[in-house]
Amino acid sequence: MYNRRDFLKQSALLGAATMLPFQAASAAKKTPAKKTPVKKPDTYTVNMNHIRAVPIPPRQIIIPDVEGFKVLKGDFHIHTIFSDGNVTPDERVADAVQNGLDVISITDHFECSPNIYQSKRWNIATHKDANYNIAYEAAKPDADKQNLLLVRGGEITKDMPPGHFNTLFTEDNNAIGAVLSDWRKMLQVAADQGAFLLWNHPGWEAQIGNGGALRFTEIHEEIYKKGWMHGIEIFNWEEYYPIVSDWCNEHDLALFANSDIHPTELEAYGVQSTLRPITLVLAKERSVESVKEAMFAKRTIAWADGLLWGRDPWLPALFKASVVIKTITPGVLELTNISSLPVSVTMGGAVIELPKDRSRRVYRADGVNKITVANWMVGMNKPLEIDSVN
Repeated sequence: MYNRRDFLKQSALLGAATMLPFQAASAAKKTPAKKTPVKKPDTYTVNMNHIRAVPIPPRQIIIPDVEGFKVLKGDFHIHTIFSDGNVTPDERVADAVQNGLDVISITDHFECSPNIYQSKRWNIATHKDANYNIAYEAAKPDADKQNLLLVRGGEITKDMPPGHFNTLFTEDNNAIGAVLSDWRKMLQVAADQGAFLLWNHPGWEAQIGNGGALRFTEIHEEIYKKGWMHGIEIFNWEEYYPIVSDWCNEHDLALFANSDIHPTELEAYGVQSTLRPITLVLAKERSVESVKEAMFAKRTIAWADGLLWGRDPWLPALFKASVVIKTITPGVLELTNISSLPVSVTMGGAVIELPKDRSRRVYRADGVNKITVANWMVGMNKPLEIDSVN
């Protein structure tokens, strides 16, 4: 038997309003000839028999292979109750599978962790027996069962600069946690383990200050020159930093769009939200080792909020694999999006949306030989351009 609270909860999970057939328990009096307010009945009988819990299948994200590489969907910045997140590791695995992801990394903070048995938090640095691998170890059995790739990781959490850095593909987080007082030593230990080091949310206002400008500081130049920086988040949570695209082009770094999720998936994004940040990884095969190789080779593309950010040659290659261009006549092109990616194009005129598996004909003006992909970016204020002449 459903009560009102159960019904509202179920309706929220289904993500849609449900029309309820109400039947008056007591008949309303006949309306007099004169126009007077009709008294509303005090109680209603609600028929809930048609409400059923409908399981939602995992989100299907269709992206063709790109030049022989598989396009894996990932999130490499996730928190659990073993730092300042609200969700257990196994629940993060379930959320990732539900959202169509292939690979994740749980990156709980090295510097702090909540005491899950008490209300206030404690500094993990004061606990000699702290296990910084615990979130990975807790999530691994479920990840294996669900065929989800799991990358061991953590987050170095310092003031700006240097800010926050994720350590991905680590061998043992405890060795990094053993040198918490010195961020340089932490990055060095992670690098010695062969970790991929990611600069997180470089424009986070809490660190750079109100109205502060994003800067690639002298300290970040030092980190980069020492080989302690391999990528930067261009999108984090609900923020994006367009200048990062230019930084990554200039320094040969990989681009990322990560959730940095702390609350539940439902609280953060809703059910299978298309606005959820995803990092696309062009991997040789579906394995952790191939994901690591692809990331060090900078074959990543950031996808969030209807935008894609990438580098040459991989962003153009992804477009050519995802959009079929057919020449109807010398002046008419037919474009078909065979992927789940958002695509908006223009050829010197209005922006044209290309929904999945739908074709649009574009009439090319004389002398216009480029297709501009308005929502795919290869640099700050620089949308991707594709030759329209085959």
